[in-house]
Amino acid sequence: MSVPLSQNTARPARHFALIPAAGVGARLGGAIPKQYMPLAGKPMLQYALDTFAGNASVAHTFVVVSAADGYIDDFLAAQPQLAGKLTVVRHGGETRQESVRNGLLAIRAQVGDDDWILVHDAARPGLNDALLDKLIAALHDDDVGGLLALPIVDTLKRGKASRVQETVPRNDLWAAQTPQMFRYALLQRALDEAQEQGRVGDITDDASAVEMLGLQPKLVEGSPRNVKVTLAHDVALAELFLRGQE
Repeated sequence: MSVPLSQNTARPARHFALIPAAGVGARLGGAIPKQYMPLAGKPMLQYALDTFAGNASVAHTFVVVSAADGYIDDFLAAQPQLAGKLTVVRHGGETRQESVRNGLLAIRAQVGDDDWILVHDAARPGLNDALLDKLIAALHDDDVGGLLALPIVDTLKRGKASRVQETVPRNDLWAAQTPQMFRYALLQRALDEAQEQGRVGDITDDASAVEMLGLQPKLVEGSPRNVKVTLAHDVALAELFLRGQE
């Protein structure tokens, strides 16, 4: 699918979703990659794709899978509502950030430097229109970009060998979520420079790469429903939110 660039440099910036989905979900277990596992009656990946495809602010969605992914074609064959709204990029890497960087390079000809890229975890099925619209509205004219996140409310302990070493002040601490939304050129530069400087191991999310440039991404309050499904108990929590929505 080709998304032609306008020749009018004054055109409004567009919004593109980029979903890295090349992982296998080793910590969750299961016979298939977790993004294809059923969750409240649907494959986990379908929730995010449906949300982006149904949002009027999102021009197109790109999902990055591994070249050896044997599930994506059958999955899409059962999703006619996504026809024309989704492009599969088969350049997934061994890590999430490698998949994001490869995805950005693969879509270079279809996206403008000032267009917004919303990077979203395939394992966050709880994203809905309200959260997506909130993020886009908060960042549409921001100089840096930002991310959904939740203020930390629990008391935090730093431990070693199952013993408390100290209590960590929770003031000003946030738990990062996705989407994380940055201009194409900025995000690509952040990831490229981290690669060149050998700092890829320091990147824990897209925002941390941007922070390495000396910039401060904006925090937009998210929601507990936007939980990341990583461990077995996360499945039950995500299903509670999703079935409650239904």
